[in-house]
Amino acid sequence: MRNDVKLIDYLRDRHSTPVAQIKEPGPTHDELEGILTSASRVPDHGKLAPWRFIVYRGDVRASLGEVFLSLALEADPDLADAARLAERARFTRAPLVVAVVSTAAPHVKIPEWEQVLSAGAVCLNMLMAANAAGYVANWRTEWIAYDERAMAALGIQPTEKVAGFIHIGSTDFPAPDRPRPNLQDVVTYAGESMA
Repeated sequence: MRNDVKLIDYLRDRHSTPVAQIKEPGPTHDELEGILTSASRVPDHGKLAPWRFIVYRGDVRASLGEVFLSLALEADPDLADAARLAERARFTRAPLVVAVVSTAAPHVKIPEWEQVLSAGAVCLNMLMAANAAGYVANWRTEWIAYDERAMAALGIQPTEKVAGFIHIGSTDFPAPDRPRPNLQDVVTYAGESMA
């Protein structure tokens, strides 16, 4: 986000850049630390930090692509060539990918649902922090977020869930917007007549 853009204007126009349009360069280590620091400033009932980050950059992204392809071939040995390429490129489409991992668990005082929502808030904060640092980002999950073998390869524990994979990088392509809901379809004013 440029310094001359007001937050309210940014929020009115906020959108994600399609992963296919994300390219180098990605954030430096220091820039990424700033993005992760900002991302972690979310509502967090009980101060539990019920989430963690895993950063995938460099060669590990291609190695994971081979794992994803192997798992996809087990499910469908006749996988088309384009689908094979897509599996290999799943984490190399952007210079880096950050997994936001929900560690939500039963707690004596804090409902697990509130912990899950906090992880979702981290994902949105990370998109906005990446934009504020001058980068573009996209929040994905895809099948790998729900496959136990893929999750193990990604370093995610059986008791954890993926809130999102945040792909971060640069682009020179104008990102298209998508249709947004009409407020009258999603807002109810309690106690007011709708006539």
